[in-house]
Amino acid sequence: MELSGYSYPNDFFIDWSLMIVLYPYITGFVAGAFIVSSFYHVFERNELEPVGKLSLLCSFAFLLSAGLPLLNHLGHPERALNIFLTPNFSSAMSGFGFVYTFYLIVMELELWLVYREYIVETARRSRGWKRRAFKWLSLGVYDLSPESREVDRKAIRVLAAIGIPAACILHGYVGFLFGALKSNPWWSTPLMPVIFLFSAVVSGIALLIVIYQTDRKIHGMRIDQECVASLSRWLWLFMIVTVSLEILEIITLAYEQSEAWEIIGALLTTKLSFSFISVQMILGSLVPFVLLMVVVLMNSYLHEKVRNTLAFIAAALLLIQVFAMRWNVVIGGQMFSKSFSGFRQYQPEFFEKEGILAAIVIMIAPFLLLHLLNIIFPAFSDREEAEKGAIAAPK
Repeated sequence: MELSGYSYPNDFFIDWSLMIVLYPYITGFVAGAFIVSSFYHVFERNELEPVGKLSLLCSFAFLLSAGLPLLNHLGHPERALNIFLTPNFSSAMSGFGFVYTFYLIVMELELWLVYREYIVETARRSRGWKRRAFKWLSLGVYDLSPESREVDRKAIRVLAAIGIPAACILHGYVGFLFGALKSNPWWSTPLMPVIFLFSAVVSGIALLIVIYQTDRKIHGMRIDQECVASLSRWLWLFMIVTVSLEILEIITLAYEQSEAWEIIGALLTTKLSFSFISVQMILGSLVPFVLLMVVVLMNSYLHEKVRNTLAFIAAALLLIQVFAMRWNVVIGGQMFSKSFSGFRQYQPEFFEKEGILAAIVIMIAPFLLLHLLNIIFPAFSDREEAEKGAIAAPK
């Protein structure tokens, strides 16, 4: 189709596809899981010790996968490093690349320090290729004296503290990329980076509850109730703030009664009524709010199976809520342009390059990576002890 005259980019097409929905969704897990890790390492919330290493590994696995949707969308993965080799300092996307790299370095250092003792002990106990691999991972630092462990602990705390603003900027920056687009009246609000940041924390905590409980069930291990109760409290708090901000944004647009609301209001009650009202607001917000309220306010009266089930269902629904929010903002925001000349349609195909199958594959990738990381670096102390015992037994 040939375009002529004055028109907005999305007057005719929706260019940012399902891949751009996945991009902030995956990045949100990075920030949210790291915040939980910092609760344990920086703020010494010892009840979160059972998920301390899991949250760090989870954040790292999703960080390594965060660029996959963009690489698929842009279509030239071989040019990915150009963002660093030929940086454009006036580009907002280039800024994200530098924040991402800084955060990756901080997380790699923290991971190495957290697992340094395990790496050294495994190198000493193992034989063959495993011994050589872990000797290489130890970087030649074999000192496990109480003094060196204290230095490690302090370094981990400093890195975790540095990582908190880095994680917040990483995901807040994604919201900024949308909020900075003046051509879209729905995206161009000061609340957009804040909403993205808080919803990222919600998705990260929810993901940890789901992974932690699933792993414990699969391996027949006990689920730590103090940990689940604490994660539920934090999840309830952050979801209240997030949903309140999302509602306030819509109320502000409606109260202003600007020309933009004429089409945004119609969009939310027609084209997006199912994904916004039914999924995001009722199924993904109201139901988890009630379930988590029961877990938090009636915690001492609940049987652990009831507590685990309610927390798991609420977390799973909140993962759906955050995805629905990303879909409504990214796709819904492109269904109209600033010309307000009607709505565009978007329906991803199953087999197309940026379709549903590609999205499923990309979403599976960080879970496979997390599984691989968990094999090399056990996320749970009981499995770590079992690993040591299995290695020590042949002696």
